[in-house]
Amino acid sequence: MRDIAAQLLEWHAAGKDYAVASIIGIGGSAPRPVGAALAVDADGTVIGSISGGCVEGAVYELCRESLATGTTIRETFGYSDTDAFAVGLTCGGTIQVFVQSVTESNRDAVEQVLRAEGEAVAMVRDLDSGAVMALGTWWSSGHEFDERVVAEAQAMLDAGATAVRTIGCGDDEVTVFVESHVPPPRMIVFGAIDFAAAVARIGKFLGYHVTVCDAREVFATPARFPDADEVVVEWPNKYLARTRVDARTVVCVLTHDAKFDVPLLEVALRLPVAFVGAMGSRRTHEDRLQRLRAVGMTNAELARLKSPIGLDLGGRTPEETAVSIAAEIVAVRRGGTGVPLGSYGGPIHRDAVAVPEVTVPDSPDALRISV
Repeated sequence: MRDIAAQLLEWHAAGKDYAVASIIGIGGSAPRPVGAALAVDADGTVIGSISGGCVEGAVYELCRESLATGTTIRETFGYSDTDAFAVGLTCGGTIQVFVQSVTESNRDAVEQVLRAEGEAVAMVRDLDSGAVMALGTWWSSGHEFDERVVAEAQAMLDAGATAVRTIGCGDDEVTVFVESHVPPPRMIVFGAIDFAAAVARIGKFLGYHVTVCDAREVFATPARFPDADEVVVEWPNKYLARTRVDARTVVCVLTHDAKFDVPLLEVALRLPVAFVGAMGSRRTHEDRLQRLRAVGMTNAELARLKSPIGLDLGGRTPEETAVSIAAEIVAVRRGGTGVPLGSYGGPIHRDAVAVPEVTVPDSPDALRISV
């Protein structure tokens, strides 16, 4: 729902009732992820999307029904040979949809979630009663769920997870949909060069909070990096050692200058981040490996380094290079192969798979890649 928060808050300000349909489960090749939402107000205005068009008409009617009756609705949509374009998913997948009305009784809890920009927050919804709780790291409001439900939802929020959970058994069983929202992941770009400006631009497009850092004040200016959320003038390794990172953070080292790279990568490769990549020629890469070994980096630590950074797309311009870097980041984070989709069969959307293991030998002459 946070994807349509701005429009929903306008409805809240106007005191409008509305119904919201959320994807609570998917199977196969579904076009939108769990948590995608579509909302319909009392006037019939629609915002958001849950299927890219396949089932929007049917879901619209469910929202109107929920508004009229005040009931919650759960429905599954899947591929249909006879009626694929009317209510089916022509991509072959299935989606489970939960529809409920947002009225005076639960509007405050929903609004807290919608307004919690930059803060980790979860919306917990009872799939039977429609009761809603807003849950932050240290607070909660709205419906008072059983402490077991709150504990499970808190654990999911800590992990940034969104899913359906059934808690308890028998008469005490409760099925809830926990929709977690966490701050955008960070992309930290080191090196105030033209390539960094392009990488910052595509990083914002991918939804990252982008920081550009360089020790040279004359180059590290907001005017040169208008797409960055912040520009930091500081020695790179010192900044990385003190700033906040997590398991979603990606680090792009574009300086290809040993006096910056080596101390910076010595810090980066020992942090629990999602991706560390460094720009440079193959000769620069080999020299960098030697220098990193000389300061005590292990083969296991060096194996985390993506260098030269980016996938082989054949690009040359800063913008083409940025696409290459972004493609590798997506592949690493989502378990992709980087090969053309048309070159193999099987599902397009899948759970993350293990990426190839890269072994860095004691000699930098070659890298062995085992799949």
